[in-house]
Amino acid sequence: MRGERLQLAGGDWARYFAPVAICVYVATICAALIVTSLFLPNRHQGVAVSAAGVFGMLMSCALGAALLYTQLRELRYVAVQSASDSVSQYQRVMALVRDQGWRVTGEMLGQRLEARTAGSVLDAGEMVVVQFRPHQVLVASICDPSVGFSLVGQRRCRHNRELVCEALAG
Repeated sequence: MRGERLQLAGGDWARYFAPVAICVYVATICAALIVTSLFLPNRHQGVAVSAAGVFGMLMSCALGAALLYTQLRELRYVAVQSASDSVSQYQRVMALVRDQGWRVTGEMLGQRLEARTAGSVLDAGEMVVVQFRPHQVLVASICDPSVGFSLVGQRRCRHNRELVCEALAG
């Protein structure tokens, strides 16, 4: 289960990974800047522009790689081992969803549950996905893909995963 990740649909996937795409775009502009610097008539200006382009490309690539690593890590499911059956696990999680005031956005009875946490005017909330298997439950929580990836929301997502794990334990 180590490599299993939450799969996002097309539009949600594009919005969630938009920050990485922006970093790739900036790196491409920096590469174009480096190529353009070759055609400058003054050698010193060319070196300065080229150095700025290399620096920008390195920073954009580093930021993009860090964001991609963090986003992919957040999409991983947390596996919770359980001795009880899928139906009782499902009922425990549904009770948690009702208690927390989360909105159910998709469900397959006893197999999968998708819910959105309550957001505010400035915060869209998080998406919590739980998959039920015999003797195992997979839990994932990410920032709402409609607003993209958020470093600030990671703490709330971790809290949501912990809430589901506690509900399954008790």
